[in-house]
Amino acid sequence: MLDTATYTPRLKTQFKEAIRPALKEEFGYKNDMQIPRLEKIVLNIGCGREAVKDSKKAKSAVEDLTTIAGQRAVMTIAKNSIAGFRVRDGMPMGAKVTLRGDRMYDFLDRLITVAMPRIRDFRGVSGKSFDGRGNYAMGIKEHIIFPEINFDKIDESWGMDIVIATTAQTDAEAKALLKHFNMPFNS
Repeated sequence: MLDTATYTPRLKTQFKEAIRPALKEEFGYKNDMQIPRLEKIVLNIGCGREAVKDSKKAKSAVEDLTTIAGQRAVMTIAKNSIAGFRVRDGMPMGAKVTLRGDRMYDFLDRLITVAMPRIRDFRGVSGKSFDGRGNYAMGIKEHIIFPEINFDKIDESWGMDIVIATTAQTDAEAKALLKHFNMPFNS
């Protein structure tokens, strides 16, 4: 069992000791508060048609996302009824969780060093998925790349959205920040 009073995530220490000074020098920031940092990571699983047919699928997605994140995920529900998709208002449709602080750094570390290398035919993530305000979004086709998921107990393989929100003002600053965290960009 980890002693949470003295435990500091590896990437958080790396950010304070190496990445901040490198970014300050690279972009010429005069104030330490200008240096971009990670703000939060949002994980989302949308169940889609499976949740319409069986509401237990959304509960399964919540359990899987809770296991991956190490924090309780919440169920997302439909806000509007859409007859063409057989969706009713209030129907469970997926799961989401927002990570901040130490859990955010731990998740990013596991994503980059453990999960991404397990992706089949992995050639890096797109360097063009920034939103113009310094936030990065990516999708994963199978959530089973995370080692926390027991492969034998999985009834459905879910796709997953990962959004990394930073305090960077531009995409170039955010990309430099994530490159220092060893994010494997392909371009």
